[in-house]
Amino acid sequence: MPTNMNNLVPGQEPEKLAGDLQFTEGPVWHPDGYLLFSDIPSNDIKKYTPGGSVETHLTPSRNSNGLTFDREGRLVACEHTGRQVSRQSADGAMEPVATHYDGKRLNSPNDVVVHSNGRIFFTDPPYGIEPEQAEIGFNGVYRIDADGSVTMLESDFGRPNGLAFSPDESILYVDDTERRNVRAFDVGDGFSLSNDRVFIDMDTPEAGSPDGMKVDTEGNLYVTGAGGVWVISPDGAHLGTIAFPELPANVAFGGDDYKTLFVTARTGLYSVQVNTPGIKP
Repeated sequence: MPTNMNNLVPGQEPEKLAGDLQFTEGPVWHPDGYLLFSDIPSNDIKKYTPGGSVETHLTPSRNSNGLTFDREGRLVACEHTGRQVSRQSADGAMEPVATHYDGKRLNSPNDVVVHSNGRIFFTDPPYGIEPEQAEIGFNGVYRIDADGSVTMLESDFGRPNGLAFSPDESILYVDDTERRNVRAFDVGDGFSLSNDRVFIDMDTPEAGSPDGMKVDTEGNLYVTGAGGVWVISPDGAHLGTIAFPELPANVAFGGDDYKTLFVTARTGLYSVQVNTPGIKP
């Protein structure tokens, strides 16, 4: 089992796959062999095929951010200006899955992960709205159940952002961009969260705060933050940082073996090879 940075990341320089974008976010790999990601100011979802170029996959995206796929392979998106979590229907349209909590509009859903049983978990900071537009009064983490009901799981966040499960789904990691840390929660039988603790403090003098994250099959976290992508062991040790020419915002594992780490970083899309495969979305 790889236990240090040299074993996890072979040391190659990141490869730039695309540029001249505006602000890239939310990458997710499709098993058919391509990557989708959001270009938030462009108001569309891009598609990158290895060996090919970047093309527009869906527009308008209502300034989508985080993307993933549900258990049926349908695209799920967090929409900033749509203020909702949406899911792609059979005809290709993005239809709302969650728009309100307790009768009030969501802030601006940011990132999303799907549990193996189909439940959708997402974060809801206010980045895509003006202060006077906020209705809820806090920035929370939520769960969407099969019947469409929305449950607030945690409200004590500055700016909740990226989130990911441990390999056995017993832990949900959520980072807080404002407080510059990653929190960990135990996931209960009823999919409630408990045992809230700071998993790692990512506060440094450098520019950059925790944003997107993913987990590999050995439980290591790859979290964007100051200096690049932080690689963090399952016990919370900072093993090292993968540097990129631009400050990364989010990551996704992909490729045939899920050993390619795709990184959205400001105006670019990059990749770097790793030795341990990531968890498939």
